[in-house]
Amino acid sequence: MSMKKTMTRVIIAAVAAAPATQAWAEGPVVKNGDLIAFMGDSITEGGWDSPGGYVRLVINALETTGIKATPIPAGVSGHKSDDMLGRLQRDVIDKKPTWMTLSCGVNDVWHGENGVPLPQYKTNITAIVNKCQAAGIKVMILTATVIGEDENPNNTKLADYNDFLRSLAKEKKCLLADLNADMWAGLKAAKGKQSVFTCDGVHMNPEGDCLMATGVLRAFGLSEQQIRTAREVWMAIPDAINLQGQQGITLRQYGQLKAVADKRKCSVDEMVNGAFAGAVSNLLKTAK
Repeated sequence: MSMKKTMTRVIIAAVAAAPATQAWAEGPVVKNGDLIAFMGDSITEGGWDSPGGYVRLVINALETTGIKATPIPAGVSGHKSDDMLGRLQRDVIDKKPTWMTLSCGVNDVWHGENGVPLPQYKTNITAIVNKCQAAGIKVMILTATVIGEDENPNNTKLADYNDFLRSLAKEKKCLLADLNADMWAGLKAAKGKQSVFTCDGVHMNPEGDCLMATGVLRAFGLSEQQIRTAREVWMAIPDAINLQGQQGITLRQYGQLKAVADKRKCSVDEMVNGAFAGAVSNLLKTAK
């Protein structure tokens, strides 16, 4: 299989098939000099901490398109809608961004009794959007992704939260990146494969970060050609992925490993862990 076909299958195919997130404008609405705050939980925190995270991929793609935007990372692990509302002034409004993307909902559901019930979630999210718009900040709402890559009670509950987000985006005239719909379309296309977009059912693997970034870029108005061009650049980002927390590889190299792992009917992590364990075993034999 050629490199191009491998990467298309691994990174692009499920994302590009009938995306739920559509471009909202004739051309990008983000302009040179814009500041973009990325509000969220651990998914967004990881989206900034990793060179291949979705936040960095969005900024990289805008730059590839000729738009120099400045990111304001505002993802905090474990945070829910009440936490985000509580730190909105400090982490977003006081920094005077042009845009804010809002990714919130997974922890509100996933944390169970310690989560946020839907009525309070609606109040919190509406307040976040209202405060931002009152401060002149344009808002993009991201639907919450998944809690497990299968049909389960958490995802059933999460559907009501996402329905509210879609309704609020329409009411408040916010941009909408319907990542949940994009992800379910990709999972359906994957026909039962495991760990398609997440490493643990919640946090993104490289394909998940690419899906999230692609959805955000579509909502920002980038064309499919601009997104395809950006994806090619993503493939060569140094150390975009860390194996065993040590070895940094590019997305293109990850795609090569993914093709091998698919043939072995296992995940990249399982394959790398096995290779690592074998290498350690061989080293121990030489030490005897």
